[in-house]
Amino acid sequence: MAATSDTNTDVLTIADKTLSSRLLLGTGGFRSLDALAGALAVSGSELVTVALRRIDPGQHGSIVDVLDRAGVQLLPNTAGCFTARDAVLTAKMAREAFETNWVKLEVIGDERTLLPDAPALLEAAEELVDDGFVVLPYTNDDPILARRLEDVGCAAVMPLGSPIGSGMGLLNTYNLRLIRERAGVPVILDAGVGTASDAALAMELGFDAVLCATAVSRAEEPETMARAIRLGVEAGRLAYRAGRIPRRLYAQASTPDEGFPEY
Repeated sequence: MAATSDTNTDVLTIADKTLSSRLLLGTGGFRSLDALAGALAVSGSELVTVALRRIDPGQHGSIVDVLDRAGVQLLPNTAGCFTARDAVLTAKMAREAFETNWVKLEVIGDERTLLPDAPALLEAAEELVDDGFVVLPYTNDDPILARRLEDVGCAAVMPLGSPIGSGMGLLNTYNLRLIRERAGVPVILDAGVGTASDAALAMELGFDAVLCATAVSRAEEPETMARAIRLGVEAGRLAYRAGRIPRRLYAQASTPDEGFPEY
């Protein structure tokens, strides 16, 4: 009971924003607005990403209305940008359209893998931070790049577990662990989650939150998967806080030797 009640005060703080949910949800790829609304309701997410290039903020009867009714906060992203210039321009357009200086920064370097372009990402992040943005960059699992992004003032770093939409889970837990241990800002797993256990593993590694999109939107039952991943995030966070036992090569009896009769 104590651990359950602790989750109510175990909040996530990014810059000036405090969130009680550690699950961020992407809004792309849902088969219908009803499916998106259902997933949002059960996910508990308070911060959701939207792509300016895919929606019209002024259009009624659209995804914007669904998000308004859900009462979630918007995190515009620069999805589809392949240069620092395009990403910066898109972020500035999103700031005007959504009236927020928060941005999830994406600068893609390869169409097939959708992996980030590290130099362009760093360039865009520095320019946006200087312009007053709260920048959350989607980055690869390079601990050095993550540190550079933090050094230029990013409010969080969002390393991938595996390529976007691949559902391959966390491919390089060694690097991800290094990023988490060295970061002085929140670390959010972004991309690669295929199911709830992937999210749980990220949280057990000490990640501060998980962002899911395709794993939910393309699931056979998005609402059910949203609930499962929410529970995975919560379970992983609790396990991380509880502290797992060390791994041992040999068995260790759970019952102490003291008190056994001598023959």
